[in-house]
Parts: sequence; C-alpha cells; structure tokens
Amino acid sequence: MDHTSFRWIGLQSFGFLQDPIEYSTRTHHSNMDVYGRVQQGNVMRMSVMRASFAYHSAMRPEMLPRLAMPKPLKGN
Repeated sequence: MDHTSFRWIGLQSFGFLQDPIEYSTRTHHSNMDVYGRVQQGNVMRMSVMRASFAYHSAMRPEMLPRLAMPKPLKGN
C-alpha cells in the first residue's frame, strides 16, 4: 500500500480499498496506468466518499486513533 510508509514514520494516512476491476499489477504504477483507463463513475464516487471522510474526520470531537510507531530494527 502506498500509505504504509507514511504510517511507519508516524504520519496519519489512510488506504481506501478499491474494486480490483481494471486495477491489476500489470497496469498499476506502470506505463499502462494512464488517464484513458480511468472510469469516470468510479472517480466521481471516490471523490464524494473522500470528501465525506475528510469532513467527518475534521468534525470529530476527538482525534482519530493512531497506530503505534514501529520500533527501529536492531543495528540501525
């Protein structure tokens, strides 16, 4: 997941699961991962969902829970 490295250094991040249709290792982060393959309806739904998530997260009376930071590896 792209967000994992942010969590490892203590920055809050979120990874939203997505439908695997048209999203495989063959196209993800490759030269085949182009705007022409974007499905407009999926982008519109994701925009509403992320905006709702951001709004409700900001309006919470308390902070979102955080993951504990990983302990450093020995020898580093």
